Amino acid sequence: MPEVQPVPAATVTLVRDSDEGLEVLMLQRNFQSGFMPGMHVFPGGALDAADYSRQACALCHGLDDRAASGILRLERGGLAYWIAAIRESFEEAGILLACDAHGAIVPLDEPGAISRFRVHRHALNAGEQDFGALVAGESLRLAAGELVYFSHWITPLGAPRRYDTRFFVARAPAAQEPLHDNLEAIAHTWMRPQAALAAHVRGDFNMRTPTLKTLELFGRFAAVDELIRAMRALHEVPAVMPRIAKDGRRLLPGEPGYEEAATTEGRGRWET
Repeated sequence: MPEVQPVPAATVTLVRDSDEGLEVLMLQRNFQSGFMPGMHVFPGGALDAADYSRQACALCHGLDDRAASGILRLERGGLAYWIAAIRESFEEAGILLACDAHGAIVPLDEPGAISRFRVHRHALNAGEQDFGALVAGESLRLAAGELVYFSHWITPLGAPRRYDTRFFVARAPAAQEPLHDNLEAIAHTWMRPQAALAAHVRGDFNMRTPTLKTLELFGRFAAVDELIRAMRALHEVPAVMPRIAKDGRRLLPGEPGYEEAATTEGRGRWET
């Protein structure tokens, strides 16, 4: 049986400062989901054809396709990953990383805006509205320049679904409140990275390896500005593809058994 080819995808970790320190927004996936049911994740998903369109690219502020593709080491089409990350953030978490003509992130804390964008989001998730048309209709631009690329993960061989995912981080808008969609995500919470990792160890907060490694990285920083500055300074973002050992363990490059797992890759036990 031929291996499942990975689908291009993007995810964004939304972060904010709190009295206790840096926090990240975590979503819990629907238990009926066909991929990672019940897992705690960041907003994200597969790229849509519309994410590559000229119309969507023309809506972006602070980044064009040439620069975005250069960052991802692609010939073209790189900006689609930023667009998808912003779209998925709105679809799944209700956070819209978009700005007005002056470059200010749109506030969604007034009753009129809350209700209007709730209708937009419902129509978007129902497939009744195009994301680009929504943004253009509100005279907004996608705040692509606010998203910082920092990580690249590819789902292991043998998985029933595979994704080639680019990871971004962005400051959560101060005048917006997250709201999970009750479709793909059934709950949301703000957590310090250290608290989420501790909950995972206790068995209370299930997460996959890319999420764990992201939280371990972010846990080194005390504030959002410090984190964003460090992620912007990254010069190399290598692709990481775990391998699945026969006993189901996920192995990363450099870990004992990773090279040996190549001989049985795709035949290890995959647990959703």
